[in-house]
Amino acid sequence: MGLTKLILRRGQNFSLTLTFNQPFQPQKDQLTFVAETGPEPTELLGTRATFLLLQTRPGNVWSASDFIIDSNSLQVSIFTPASAVIGHYTLKTEISRDQGPGVTYPLGNFILLFNPWSTEDDVYLPSETLLQEYIMSDYGFVYKGQENSITSRPWNYGQFEEDIVDICFEILNKSLYFLRNPSRDHSQRSDVVYVCRVVSAMINSNDDSGVLQGNWGEDYSQGISPLEWNGSVAILRQWSARGGQPVKYGQCWVFASVMCTVMRCLGVPTRVVSNFHSAHNTDGNLTIDTYYDRTAEMLPTQKPDKIWNFHVWNECWMIRKDLPPGYNGWQVLDPTPQQTSSGLFCCGPASVKAIKEGDVHLPYDTPFVFAEVNADEVIWLFEGGQVQEILAHNTNYIGKAISTKMVGSDQRLDITSSYKYPEGSSEERSVFIKASRKLLEPRRDSSSLLDLLGSEGFKDKPVQLQLRLAREPMWGQDLMLTLHVQRVPDRAHSQDPIGLTVRFCAQALLHGGSTRKPFWRHAVHLNMDIEKELQWPLLLPYSNYRNKLTDEKLIHVSGIAEVEETGRFILILKDFSLEPPQLSIEVFERAEVGKALNIYITLTNTLMVALNNCTMVLEGSGLINGQITKDLGTLMTGHTIQIQMELYPIKAGPHQLQVLISSSEVKEIKGYKDVFIAAAPGF
Repeated sequence: MGLTKLILRRGQNFSLTLTFNQPFQPQKDQLTFVAETGPEPTELLGTRATFLLLQTRPGNVWSASDFIIDSNSLQVSIFTPASAVIGHYTLKTEISRDQGPGVTYPLGNFILLFNPWSTEDDVYLPSETLLQEYIMSDYGFVYKGQENSITSRPWNYGQFEEDIVDICFEILNKSLYFLRNPSRDHSQRSDVVYVCRVVSAMINSNDDSGVLQGNWGEDYSQGISPLEWNGSVAILRQWSARGGQPVKYGQCWVFASVMCTVMRCLGVPTRVVSNFHSAHNTDGNLTIDTYYDRTAEMLPTQKPDKIWNFHVWNECWMIRKDLPPGYNGWQVLDPTPQQTSSGLFCCGPASVKAIKEGDVHLPYDTPFVFAEVNADEVIWLFEGGQVQEILAHNTNYIGKAISTKMVGSDQRLDITSSYKYPEGSSEERSVFIKASRKLLEPRRDSSSLLDLLGSEGFKDKPVQLQLRLAREPMWGQDLMLTLHVQRVPDRAHSQDPIGLTVRFCAQALLHGGSTRKPFWRHAVHLNMDIEKELQWPLLLPYSNYRNKLTDEKLIHVSGIAEVEETGRFILILKDFSLEPPQLSIEVFERAEVGKALNIYITLTNTLMVALNNCTMVLEGSGLINGQITKDLGTLMTGHTIQIQMELYPIKAGPHQLQVLISSSEVKEIKGYKDVFIAAAPGF
């Protein structure tokens, strides 16, 4: 973080040498130390500490002890308790002799952070391996895409960059809590639960001068697309440089990644977590309703409930003294502004253990997070202005492949089992019922729906239908799918052939789970004998979707099969994202601080269209100070571009170079390279 600041973790000693103009005599000279933080500091609020010089440290309190006298100098050990308020401190001393008047001298300033290495601190994490990952690592990955096609995107956290620690406290000092009562706000900064809630509210700007402005539309002309950020440092520096004006724009992965930077910088073990098929359940009934018509078009709804393709939040490690025993450890915090908590757009901390056990009565915002990973999806057939029947009741669609970066590795770690018991298990349904009773009983408004779901008559299907991709979907190419149909042998069904009319519809899928108007429709008629199987090819031409998708290139294909003999309907769904070209980054030499390092970046345009207005942005703490931007022009179809860059590494240790190439056609072509930087000779 720099050599110009004294930065300490609470529960830690630091040594101080005082030099006097005459010999120090402990029998006659009385030294009183004063440490203060925040406006109008007082001992009552815990923002001022007064302590005398002692021979031995008295315990987990502010103290000056273990001193050594050498004529005119005094070396003393200052101890900061593990329960101290975090923040910027001033330290001064008052010296008096023989009961005479005292003279006060300023000694200097220091910054105090949480200390996950201290057993006395509420953020104590008893694993050096985990601390290296969740505090010391300044890069990581965000997991995006679809449950069955998860993509990793590199992110530069940069929490140890020169000015980031000051910006983190600037964030706290612009919160509504501080503006309403600065002294009280500072006094509560000893409590990690409080600090996490403040940061969660301040990363978004819905209530305050927060860091990021969200944008889930498609017009980013007034700022930067959320897809085009490589890391947190540029965002935090822009926010600070503009006096706290929100940076445009963020979505969930940007909010969570910036919060990870802030919390790691403040000393709280933090990781970024992605939840695929993440429910946004605003009415607390643990069901999300979606609607289709008989042409298979997904219909818009006026309800605020939705299912995100994926949603990204944070987990912070801490002791929860405000909860009963058993709920310590990882806690969910979500800075994306989805709904208010105690009047502000923030979320958490919610104990992951409480979520798994369905203890939704425990603070904070546990019911909301429980629904994000456990809600049921109910899909309705909608015709003539009203619902006709239930097409599907999915109890295991929401909360899939919950992911974070693996410790000490670039691989993905699935942590779904931390949030819930196996889908379909007796424990999982038992927890769901337990949570449902706590949430729904006070309202008594869900019995008709639950009765309807309990009948499960809609599960009686004479055929099994499945949509599969026939080849990897690449943007700029025709898309090939296959409809797999299998007749189900069942005594409950007739053994006679049945006729199926299957209507297909393709729509651009938005990140929030809703869709645009259809850009492709198709219908087929099939006759199915008992135990018959068939595979029906489907072609979705590039010309149909070329100008119809969002920057994330997500497609929602749905089909509704009508059984001619019974008039019943069967729903088929397939979501997928179109893959961009892949870039490669090569380093052929040893990286060393201050020594030129050649980087080779290669991109081949494998698409059927040219990439226009290509721009490259390089970022990486320890490798680059800030960002490097380079215009690349147009990359024609089938052409390859290789860029050589010369870098001068700044910091020794493991680091990561992140590269983004964006164009008018594809906003997010990302790659990374892990680089170990050796110290300069003589260091």
